Amino acid sequence: MGLHLPLIDLRGEGFGRRRIVAAAEAARDAGIAAVSANDHLVFSRPWLDGLTALAAVIEHSGEMALATTTALPVVRGPVQAAKALAALDLISGGRLEASVGPGSSARDYAAAGIPFDERWPRYDESLRILRAALRGEAIAGRLRFHPEPPPLEPRPDRAIPIWVASWGSEAGLRRVARLGDGWLASSYNTNPALFAQGRLRLEQELAKQGRESEDFGAALATMWTWVAESEDESEAVVRDVLGPMLGRDPDDLRERVAIGPPSRIAELLEAYARAGCDRVYVWPLGDEVRQLNLIVEHVLPLAASVTVRGPVQTM
Repeated sequence: MGLHLPLIDLRGEGFGRRRIVAAAEAARDAGIAAVSANDHLVFSRPWLDGLTALAAVIEHSGEMALATTTALPVVRGPVQAAKALAALDLISGGRLEASVGPGSSARDYAAAGIPFDERWPRYDESLRILRAALRGEAIAGRLRFHPEPPPLEPRPDRAIPIWVASWGSEAGLRRVARLGDGWLASSYNTNPALFAQGRLRLEQELAKQGRESEDFGAALATMWTWVAESEDESEAVVRDVLGPMLGRDPDDLRERVAIGPPSRIAELLEAYARAGCDRVYVWPLGDEVRQLNLIVEHVLPLAASVTVRGPVQTM
């Protein structure tokens, strides 16, 4: 399990250092595997910069991995993104897991002055530049949108794992197999059955690339989470908090996110484990320390039968 840092203020808790440090320390003390932050310039609510938040908790994160879920090399610029990711890895002593995506917000692209309808070819090119920069390699293929970048200095002493985000389309999974070191899916844009199908397609695409699938990770980001005491509380959180924030129909979200009593959340986590998911990044909708404690104390014991990834199967 990983924990998203609190980058949104839904309950008047603010954006101060104390809040993100408290969340990171609670995750560290609970034995959580990673803390993460994702990327927006503009969102429906004010959004704390994710890379800055990760840098702020390095000294409080113990040995946890630091993950971007996801960073936006098209919007930030691939050279700028590589520079920031390299710094995070160096400062943390080699604990960064870089996940990258194109971003699905037209407002982010407008803020950066980049045409939204060019996001896919720009994403492919940005991925090639980013990967080459972080690994000190030559860029494969010609560049259409960017000049030839200078060498990245300082560069990390290791090959930072680069996970490629995809909602699970065939084109997206081909990109993951070709350019990624792991696959990052989005919880509110999939379900265990779709995730399992995507995992199988990914294994097929990796085989076409001559790559082994056994150690190729698959994870799930933005698992919006609220451990509730009643069904009425669960319904209110989905209907009044999450749905309006995402601009999504609550009926479309209800079965996709970890909002509900401990038994329901445990069932969802077990279903994803059976579907081939190696890590889930939970994102509490506020009150992070208390919510994390509820997950550890009341949810995980109910899902303890799933401790390793089993055979990939269609749910």
